[in-house]
Amino acid sequence: MLKTIALSSAVLATLAVGSAAAQTPGVSESEIKVGATFPFSGPASPLSNTGKGLIAYVNSVNDRGGVNGRKINLITYDDAYSPPKAVEQTRKLIESDEVAFLFSPLGTPGIGATIKYVTAKKVPHLFVVSGATKFTNFAEFPMTTTGLPSYNTEGKIYARYITQTAPDAKIAILYQNDDLGRDFVTAFRETLKADFDRKVVTSPYEVTEPTIESRVVQLKSSGAQAFLIAGTPKFAAQAIKKASEIGWSPLTIVNYVSSSVSATIVPAGADKAVGVVVATVTKDPNDKKWADDAGMKWYRAHFEKYLPGADIGDNNYLFGTQQGQILEQVLKQCGDDLSRENIVRQARSIKGLVLPTLMPGISINTGPDNSMAYTQLQLQRWTGSSWEQFGGVLSADLK
Repeated sequence: MLKTIALSSAVLATLAVGSAAAQTPGVSESEIKVGATFPFSGPASPLSNTGKGLIAYVNSVNDRGGVNGRKINLITYDDAYSPPKAVEQTRKLIESDEVAFLFSPLGTPGIGATIKYVTAKKVPHLFVVSGATKFTNFAEFPMTTTGLPSYNTEGKIYARYITQTAPDAKIAILYQNDDLGRDFVTAFRETLKADFDRKVVTSPYEVTEPTIESRVVQLKSSGAQAFLIAGTPKFAAQAIKKASEIGWSPLTIVNYVSSSVSATIVPAGADKAVGVVVATVTKDPNDKKWADDAGMKWYRAHFEKYLPGADIGDNNYLFGTQQGQILEQVLKQCGDDLSRENIVRQARSIKGLVLPTLMPGISINTGPDNSMAYTQLQLQRWTGSSWEQFGGVLSADLK
């Protein structure tokens, strides 16, 4: 009799889990629909290779049979880095395609325009590709986790590095005039405190501007000895190139979003970027120092199979691959409970996940007090042919 009761309980539990999955839009016995938007066109289109890296990794997961018996049906749309377009495409994903959740939408402006709608719809909004600090506020945005280190954390690391390296330097900040750029300015203000107004000169730009060269000339005239570029690759490349052309050689720092060799350094001119500093979480696939690294050997083989003909030196592909690995991990942890509540719960319960292409010492840990995939960064400097790491891994508390 006891055995019959136990069996009945197991059947009921199975039915309950199946019911939870059935109640989640986009979930069937054979697949789960996941949605994302990327700037496949527009001023930030180089960043869309993150989306292509994610798509390629999902294809590899599906070739292996999917996760827990379900294939991932990844639906992606172009938002052209335009907030109105991001709103339109996000609504389409949720209301027409009926995805189970959103994963890895890219772009601070678009995410800023959609996050309240997504929150109201109670759709998981996982590992969005933005470091805007406000998106990490889980109390306000309980459906969201972020896939980049916060711009506030990154900015404070740069501010401390400049004050330690060149304590008396005047600092010029060229920044994208949205939450991306403004977060870096805020981080410098919070770090420098009373010295900010005396030491810092800023110049905001709009993503619709064709060039920011005149702004670089103006910033040089300020006499700044340190230069932070906080924006997207197109403008970072322009700024590095123009500074070199006008004979301005300050201590130059670019943000992680613009750290790709192929998307930023090469267009700027590898020789013109010598000395540029950036904080990173990822290895550079073209760097010979990783030639015998097991993780990078795996990545090169994966890339050759699933991204043939693409530029392996573009770090955006690599970051997108890592996003795919995080997606796979979340779904593995969910098991058969694909209720939206459990999807969010598992996204915030990742412990010690080490990906093959991450810098040594960096791992992914989320939890009750942290919605960010990454809270650690490694500083590195461009030598003219590769990135040279220096110092130890820095964490969100700047220790």
